Amino acid sequence: MEHESPILYLFGLSFNVTNMITTVMACVIVFLIAFICTRNMKIKPTGKQNFIEWVVDFVKNIISSSMSKEQGDKFGLLGFTLIMFVFVSNMMGLPLVLNVNGQKLWQSPTADPIVTLSLAFMIIILSNYFGVREQGFKNYFMNSFIRPVPFLFPIKIFEEFTNTLTLALRLYGNIYAGEILIGLIATLAQSYGVFTWIVGIPLQMVWQGFSIFIGSIQAFVFTTLTMVYISHKVEHE
Repeated sequence: MEHESPILYLFGLSFNVTNMITTVMACVIVFLIAFICTRNMKIKPTGKQNFIEWVVDFVKNIISSSMSKEQGDKFGLLGFTLIMFVFVSNMMGLPLVLNVNGQKLWQSPTADPIVTLSLAFMIIILSNYFGVREQGFKNYFMNSFIRPVPFLFPIKIFEEFTNTLTLALRLYGNIYAGEILIGLIATLAQSYGVFTWIVGIPLQMVWQGFSIFIGSIQAFVFTTLTMVYISHKVEHE
């Protein structure tokens, strides 16, 4: 059954309350993870410090595959924040989908196309900003859109839009489809009593595990593509 999210109208604009709640909660969760794991840091890491250092090293490896170490050091914090936020956002709808009086109040924020399009748009804007900052506006414009073949300029402009769409829709499609199937399995489990519960619960557990895998992969892909886009802007060959 499809549930609508509550909408808040303010100053002539409409705001999706569910997206606002879950996005803020994702930010809070990421902050708490980073805060807790970096308290009382030691030279020889143990426990929670091991986890945060593993994530940092993982992000460094992603960046190093896309750009030089000199450039990559500038984007480590961006990559870390991005992969943590997208991963947490992908996971939020797996243990709980909250519907009250026919309105959806909790889901993965990345299961909404507006959120993923906003993320993708932010990445494209940032990549162009970093390109201008590194090369200067004139050199950046010439290197990115004019050279070596000027008549490809319209295609390169169009590519900026397609990059935004593919980055957003890939993430949205995978997370949204996963949550839809979780909902369908839950509905099936409740349909015909004990028998469907016996079938539905193991199936739900399997799909939950697969959704965790897919959500992790999508966080990795989103971060990797972000670094690739940025590297194309800041490092011109």
